[in-house]
Amino acid sequence: MSLRTRNLTRLGSETFDVLIIGGGINGAVSAAALSARGARVALIDRGDFAGETSSNSSNLAWGGIKYLESGELMLVEHLCRSRNRLMQAYPSTVREMRFLTTLQRGFRKPPWMLYAGTLLYWALGRFHTRAPRLLNRHQLKRREPVIDDHNAAGGVEYSDCYLHDNDARFTFNFIRTAMDYDCIAANYVEAVSFEQDNRGWQIGAVDRETGAPVQIHAHTLINACGPWADSINTLAGVDTEHRHLFSKGVHLIVDRITDSNRILTFFASDGRLFFVIPMGPKTCIGTTDTQVAQPEAGINAEDRRFILDNANNLLRPDKPLTERDVIAERCGVRPLAVSRSGEQKADWVRLSRKHQIDIDQAQRQLSIYGGKLTDCLNVGEEVCQAVTGLGIDLPYAKRKWYGEPHISLYREYLHQARLMQLDAMTPTSSSEKLTSRLWHRYGASALELLEGIRENPAWGELLIENAEYLRGEIELAARREMITRLDDFLRRRSKIAQVLPKDQLLKAPGLYQACVILFGEQADAKLNEYLALLNKDSTADGG
Repeated sequence: MSLRTRNLTRLGSETFDVLIIGGGINGAVSAAALSARGARVALIDRGDFAGETSSNSSNLAWGGIKYLESGELMLVEHLCRSRNRLMQAYPSTVREMRFLTTLQRGFRKPPWMLYAGTLLYWALGRFHTRAPRLLNRHQLKRREPVIDDHNAAGGVEYSDCYLHDNDARFTFNFIRTAMDYDCIAANYVEAVSFEQDNRGWQIGAVDRETGAPVQIHAHTLINACGPWADSINTLAGVDTEHRHLFSKGVHLIVDRITDSNRILTFFASDGRLFFVIPMGPKTCIGTTDTQVAQPEAGINAEDRRFILDNANNLLRPDKPLTERDVIAERCGVRPLAVSRSGEQKADWVRLSRKHQIDIDQAQRQLSIYGGKLTDCLNVGEEVCQAVTGLGIDLPYAKRKWYGEPHISLYREYLHQARLMQLDAMTPTSSSEKLTSRLWHRYGASALELLEGIRENPAWGELLIENAEYLRGEIELAARREMITRLDDFLRRRSKIAQVLPKDQLLKAPGLYQACVILFGEQADAKLNEYLALLNKDSTADGG
């Protein structure tokens, strides 16, 4: 019986202290914090975990430097402290990276003012990162030859943080942690009805894989549905102080533009921030920042043209980038929290990503509005406080629920890997050593991978060429990561579909082998399901 099947059985047969709806970053940290501290927690998502906004970010854990311009110093200080906390808790995953910002002539601020802003940013971050530097045009060009400097007035180099693997993997690891603390989580389970009685909430749900109904009982309900929070509250009959506005962000993945390990930052043609971000063997460029009326949004020709035009205007690639160079696309809707009591038409461009938690004491429900990955640990702590206020006992209230395993376990892992000569045994095309990569992806479970490779050397083989994933990683995912559809693994537990061109991925012999490992007798059906998804996306794009 699979992990998901067991959890579905338990969802319908047990009563929970808390049911969390939504498996993005807010729901994931809520589940990890509450379950580690002793609450009986269930979590469902109508799609895959981290399937929407939390798998379509810029992969940054940054302190919100752009909010300095609007004078939100307290927010920036708060986010910088949150960023520093993430760096300390996840040193192999959340890493300091240098940002190289270029200012064009005629920009609304001179370079010295931008430099002053980065000094203030550094100070608000308690000097936790390397100091910023003011650069003239020639220094910019020496640091990064790919920058088109003909219209550059100068720039600044400063530090922030980058998620070394990807946002969806980071989010899922909180859910995996929650399951280790006996949280009952299931993806592709949609809540469709809500009732209350003297025992709490009765939630009618549907397993979207089989169509089977699931009835879930919980004393307290947490709405962590991100952009869909308002629609779930309407369905549940819950009124809140806040609501969401939506901003669509789009990134394009192309072949590596530069070999340097920096994030290039510009102000795009419309004045907003534009990033060129390393993504393994590829480069991620974007983003757009477009207001949309609904959380359902897709990429259109205007989005692609905006990103490609800005990249071609700000950089000097070997040849101009065109749509044919796009390997993959990322499109997410950022939920921005606004007060219902304020103006109905807010200045959404100036809105920050700060979170708000609305608590309904009478209905024993709370809703998480807004938020960003940088602030996720604070969300988990605040949710614990709120749930305690709703009468849920947390017997291990001081328990630390986040962070990488103790350094002694890491040293034991490194020792075993060295004795196995792991890095020499399994060479990869990446500049990062395999030993390091397995640790920041799987933490303590990397020891299980080492054991598997010792018992079966085939576990140490690369299964899909250029994908940087071992057979053993897929074996581990099949057991522990609730891979329900092939896209769950290729797009979210890993970033294979983001860095391999579609035609190369589909021709890879290892793709079918991965399906067999993940789905057994259902391998053909799951592969055909994935092919149909690709064809649907291609048709929607006009391809």
